[in-house]
Amino acid sequence: MSFDVDRARRETPGCAGVIHFNNAGAALPPAVVTDTVVEYLRHEALVGGYEAAAGAADRLDAVYASVARLLGAGTDDIALTDSATRSWQAVFYALPFGPGDRILTSRAEYASNAIAFLQVARRTGAVVEVIGDDESGQLDVEELRRRVDGAVKLIAVSHVPTQGGLVNPAEEIGAVASAAGIPFLLDACQSVGQLDLDVTRLKCDALSGTGRKYLRGPRGTGFLYVHPRLRERLEPAVLDLHSASWESPTEYVVDPTAKRFELWERDFAAVCGLGAAIDYALGWGLPAIETRVASLAATLRDRLTEAGARVHDTGARKCGLVTFSVDGTPAAEIKARLAEANINTSLSTRTSAQYDFTARALPDLVRASVHYYNTEDEIGLLVKEIEKL
Repeated sequence: MSFDVDRARRETPGCAGVIHFNNAGAALPPAVVTDTVVEYLRHEALVGGYEAAAGAADRLDAVYASVARLLGAGTDDIALTDSATRSWQAVFYALPFGPGDRILTSRAEYASNAIAFLQVARRTGAVVEVIGDDESGQLDVEELRRRVDGAVKLIAVSHVPTQGGLVNPAEEIGAVASAAGIPFLLDACQSVGQLDLDVTRLKCDALSGTGRKYLRGPRGTGFLYVHPRLRERLEPAVLDLHSASWESPTEYVVDPTAKRFELWERDFAAVCGLGAAIDYALGWGLPAIETRVASLAATLRDRLTEAGARVHDTGARKCGLVTFSVDGTPAAEIKARLAEANINTSLSTRTSAQYDFTARALPDLVRASVHYYNTEDEIGLLVKEIEKL
């Protein structure tokens, strides 16, 4: 499958100034996203904030349809938020837990989610249990199936962890959860935009995502999918006059759609930018993006290994995140050396993924996350810097 990399780079102004391998942190936006945000802000400055939002009502509503198309969902199942974390928390903190209730998660789980598990466990007496990995390094679905019983109240998994290229087997996890009637909360903040996702295929009850990573949207944007079978059971921990209506001095009614998980105030310019980013990604096609990103990442892993680095990615299926270390050189020093060469990367550390770093005795890692606008020549330049070490 051919991919018009030259066009992608022309439409991404940042490609002219930096080699950007921090797409799992925040990707370089295409010009259409930046232009959309700036144009909205300029208009808002001329006519007023409320007036600009009213005039853009149809355009803002269309963002729900864009997210729905991206995930294979209905528009009523979509909420817009300011981050993937806020989206995830909106569902998690609405779930009821009591003493002995079990929360099952993956060894690859991210710090923000794990901290929320531990907080709720401390408050309620619920129990957090980590499912082990299979021989490939992904969540062991058979162990998950064995651990499921009537006390399990939630299965919550990061689809792609922060610390490597692993893609957890979300469809198989969803099948186990669905068969047992247990809510399945999928953190897709690092998979959405680089993998072709469909909530029907995933069988998740809720899915959280962000705009700033592989979707190449603005920071401060996120979204949430919640299936009716779950949201009808949940009243969010926080409500306002947008997520509920005040019907009488003593009565309120919660919005029947996923908007019950939203709040009234938002960055309307950023929301428009999110819509532009999703539409841009859909224009390329998620299957084509997934193929391109996976191929670049595989090339980077091979080249790093040849250069003497240690690649730490696990899983039967891998994606665009590549984590590595170099014996004798701290990860922070490697990142700094790459930055001096105008190459952006990031760090993955124990405090972001305690379960996995502890189990595998990992050092701090350099994370290089590729996107479709990256090139093999850019990979070569990164590897050349590693060889100098």
